[in-house]
Amino acid sequence: MPNRVAVLSDIHGVLPALEAVLAEPDVSTADRIVLTGDITAGPQPTQVLDLLTSLGDRVIWISGNADRELLEYRRGQRDTIPDPIAPWAAAQLREDHLDLLSSLPRSLSLSVNGLGKVLFCHATPRDDEEVVLVDSRLDRWMEVFNGLDDDVRTVVCGHTHMPFVRLAHGRLVINPGSVGMPYGRTGAHWALLGLGVELRTTHFDLQAAATQLSQDSAYPDITEWADYFLHARATDADALAAFAPRDGRDHSP
Repeated sequence: MPNRVAVLSDIHGVLPALEAVLAEPDVSTADRIVLTGDITAGPQPTQVLDLLTSLGDRVIWISGNADRELLEYRRGQRDTIPDPIAPWAAAQLREDHLDLLSSLPRSLSLSVNGLGKVLFCHATPRDDEEVVLVDSRLDRWMEVFNGLDDDVRTVVCGHTHMPFVRLAHGRLVINPGSVGMPYGRTGAHWALLGLGVELRTTHFDLQAAATQLSQDSAYPDITEWADYFLHARATDADALAAFAPRDGRDHSP
């Protein structure tokens, strides 16, 4: 049973942000690193995958909706992807990358010292693009927790790029935020699990990162992309306003 687990979510192919987090002492010494999806859809997909695979078995992988969409696009199972950078990112992936993405589970459980059995997923335990938020109603949480074993007392999810910790029907819910595409404030966001839960932010040189992306990525709109996402131009209020209609609150009694 690991004593400390670092959770990295929504890296979105941003190598400088990932490198900054991996350099954190509490990440480099963690017993396990869990990736809760949306690893590749961004400006440096191959570099991010190659770095993560080089870390070996200490890394536990989970697929996100963006990873699934890249794979489906490359395998001819879909013609479009809503995210403008995603078709370009999909085209960069090698066959070994596609094989890796196709092997990833949608969720998994891991016992963590101090927390017991923890369920890790991308969006919710039952769906990789379902939306739940820090202020989602309790009935919504009951819906997305339906079918979970009673001994799962902690659920870790990502997808919405905004960190939070809350209780819902006695379960602790943790969203570490996004490493590569933060909403609301700059920095690479992640979480450390163990005897407690810590939401962490790793700050790095945004201008140097933007320069690195512009030099290393062939994505045609990389300058605008880097400026918008590295500087968290989307506020938390913007993100909540966009996501809120998708958590079912408009249909609640």
